[in-house]
Amino acid sequence: MKTIVSRRCAWLLILAAAFAASACAEPAATAPEWAWTGFRRPEGANPVIAPDTATRFFCPLRREWVAWQEGDTFNPAAAVRDGRVVLLYRAEDRSGEGIGQRTSRLGCAFSDDGVHFRRLSEPVFYPDVDSQTALEWPGGVEDPRIVQTDEGLYVMFYTQWNRRQARLAVATSRDLLTWHKHGPAFAKAHGGRFRDAFSKSASPVTRVDGGRQTVARIGGRYWMYWGEQFVNVAVSDNLTDWTPLLGPDGELLRVLEPRDGYFDSELTECGPPAVVTDAGILLLYNGKNAAGERGDGAYTPGSYCAGQALFDAADPTRLKGRLDKPFFVPEADFERSGQYPAGTVFIEGLVLHDGRWFLYYGCADSRVGVAVREAGAECAARR
Repeated sequence: MKTIVSRRCAWLLILAAAFAASACAEPAATAPEWAWTGFRRPEGANPVIAPDTATRFFCPLRREWVAWQEGDTFNPAAAVRDGRVVLLYRAEDRSGEGIGQRTSRLGCAFSDDGVHFRRLSEPVFYPDVDSQTALEWPGGVEDPRIVQTDEGLYVMFYTQWNRRQARLAVATSRDLLTWHKHGPAFAKAHGGRFRDAFSKSASPVTRVDGGRQTVARIGGRYWMYWGEQFVNVAVSDNLTDWTPLLGPDGELLRVLEPRDGYFDSELTECGPPAVVTDAGILLLYNGKNAAGERGDGAYTPGSYCAGQALFDAADPTRLKGRLDKPFFVPEADFERSGQYPAGTVFIEGLVLHDGRWFLYYGCADSRVGVAVREAGAECAARR
C-alpha cells in the first residue's frame, strides 16, 4: 500500500511540476500580437546533441589526442545549407573543473528534418596556432551565432575565451566547415577602446525574403544587438568590423536592461539572430532570474528562461514592447540538471526550414535541445 501511495504521490508531483512550468510561460492567449508563441518540443526527440566520449581530435596546441566533446555539448548556432539544418555546437573536453575552466571547441552536425542530427567526428572551429591563439587559449571558442548574406557567405559571431577575458569575435565561411578568423568585432571602433573590454553574445538582425533568412541592412548598415548583462547595439558596413553605439554620456547605449521582480531580473543576454517582422525587429533573449527579493518567485533563482522584445524597424534602438513572462522555460530533467542545475534553456540558434522555425538551445550547459514553431504571417508576407 505504501508503494502505491508513493507512486501516486510521485505522479501528482510530476503533473504539478509540469503544470507549474507551463503556467510560468507566456500563454498564447495573453501574448501581444507581435510575439512568437507556440514553440513546441518534438516528442521524444530531445536532447538532439549530447556528449560523446568516443570521438578524438588531435589538438594542435596540446599536441595530443583529446576527447574534445566528452564533457558537455551545448549552446548551438544554426544555419541552413543545401536544404539541411547545420548546427555548430559548443563542445567541452574535461581539461578542467567548473564552468569556464575547460577548453571549448565547435562541433558540426547536419539534419534533413531539423530534429535528427548526424555529427562530424572532429570539431570544425577551435583554438589553433594562428593569429587568435592568445585570445582563445586555453579557454576556447564559445557560444556561436551564424547569419548568411544574400551572396551565400556565412558570418559567425562567437566568444573568444582565454580564461582571463571574454571577447566577441567574427569568422566567415563559404561552407560552414572551413573558417577564416577576423578577430575581435570591436577592435577598430572608437580608437580601440572596446577591443579588450568584456563582450559576448551577438544577435545580428536578419530578414526573411522568398522563404530565405539572411542578414538585413537597415538605413544602409548592418545592425546587431549584443551583450550579456545588458543588451547593447552595434553597427557595421562590412559584417566583420563593428562599432558599438554610445549614449549621451559616452558609455555603451543600453536598449534593454534587467527588471526587478521579473524572470530577467539578473541579466538580459542576447539570444539567436533577431528577425525583422511586420511589427518590428523581434529579439529573442535569455533572461536570468535573480535570487531574493529582486527575483521573480515563480522561477528558480539563477534559472535562465527565454524572453522576447520588439524594436522599431526604422530605429533599432527604440524598444516598442517586451514580454513580462518568458515564452520558454526549463521543463525537462536535462534542462534542470548538468553543469547548471538551476535550470537553463539558453536560446542561440534560430532558422527557417521547411516552413517552420527551429529554435535551438543549450540545456543546463550540458545538452542541446530544439523547439519548433509553424511559420506564420511574418514569413508569408515575404515569400
